[in-house]
Amino acid sequence: MLQDTDNQIYDLIQKESKRQLESIELIASENYVSRPVLEAMGSILTNKYSEGYLSKRYYGGNVYIDQIENLAIDRAKKLFKVDHVNVQPYSGSSANFAVHLAFLKPGDRTMGMSLDAGGHLSHGFKVSVSGKYFNSVNYGVDNNGYIDYDEVRKIAHNYRPKLIWSGFSAYSRVVDWKEFRRIADEVDAILVSDIAHVAGLVATGHYPSPVPYVDIITTTTHKTLRGPRGAMIMCNKAYAEVIDKAVFPGSQGGPHNHTIAAIAVALKEASTDEFKQYSKQVVLNAKKLADELTKRNYSIVSGGTDNNLMLVDTVKSVNMSGEEASLTLEKANITLNKNAVPNDLRKPWDPSGVRIGTAAITSRGMKELDMEKIAQYIYSVLRNSHDEDLIKKIRLEVKDFTKDFPVPGIN
Repeated sequence: MLQDTDNQIYDLIQKESKRQLESIELIASENYVSRPVLEAMGSILTNKYSEGYLSKRYYGGNVYIDQIENLAIDRAKKLFKVDHVNVQPYSGSSANFAVHLAFLKPGDRTMGMSLDAGGHLSHGFKVSVSGKYFNSVNYGVDNNGYIDYDEVRKIAHNYRPKLIWSGFSAYSRVVDWKEFRRIADEVDAILVSDIAHVAGLVATGHYPSPVPYVDIITTTTHKTLRGPRGAMIMCNKAYAEVIDKAVFPGSQGGPHNHTIAAIAVALKEASTDEFKQYSKQVVLNAKKLADELTKRNYSIVSGGTDNNLMLVDTVKSVNMSGEEASLTLEKANITLNKNAVPNDLRKPWDPSGVRIGTAAITSRGMKELDMEKIAQYIYSVLRNSHDEDLIKKIRLEVKDFTKDFPVPGIN
């Protein structure tokens, strides 16, 4: 047992478990997996090496691994209504790099949402391999925090990218996939949709699906899909071969079989009526929390949310940087992440805002009335950021509050 062989690691895991139980988790890219997902992740499948694809492995002994991977693929195809799925990418960034590799040569043009507008590093940002190896241009949002499709069209026509990224890391509104399709067709570009944050909502019909409109879909599996930390690439049959070759052998070696098994488990869970209700509640909670923060004069980018997350401009709201706000809230057992806001003048490591998500707290069973309490906690902590006694008092209140909401996989 771990406790007997490595007590240091065991103790740290127990402390992290306690932290998760006693905290309000508002990091939009985090969630809590079920006990069955944890069981698959911690299984003996990690022992097996399986370079290659179904029935085309470079190693022997993969008869059951093939069956597991095939289950994951079939469940994803059914859930998202797609023709082809690759479940081997190690992460969302790996999946996005594989897409770049599949369709571009170094120096070719790629186009994605700018980081401060809500895009992701792997959509062509300059410090990422996607921005270093490929010639990247970016589009942003308008003064109201919405994508300006006329501006996207203008940039696409000016630069003629071979690849256009739709999707986001921190955009709280519905993306018009159909309009992106029109723009991509006008410049003869491959259209990719990164649905990492809204995959669970897409799967259950609580966010529009890009499937009818885009060529390629990438997603992580650990956010609203509530699976392990992995990724998938989905596409129509026309692009299946080039995508598969870009994943293996193009950008990685043997797949993580234990992760693929856990993805399969999560996909089965995501097909249930219970999960559909969960996804609905994620959106209801996000809208309610945004409303409650707005009532307290917090500046929400775009004025609200249509999905699981929102951006709060903390400089405008409480005259604090995102770094200062996140560190202050963590003292009260409320965790979220600092985040740039559109046209942010501050540096990425100390930006002007924070990102808030409701996937994890919804997994614990919290609902709209609880969002009122969470908004008040945030308001009270940041308003009294120098009152250590008050923050300690709220920290104890948060610990008591979270006792009523079990953490899947822990409680």
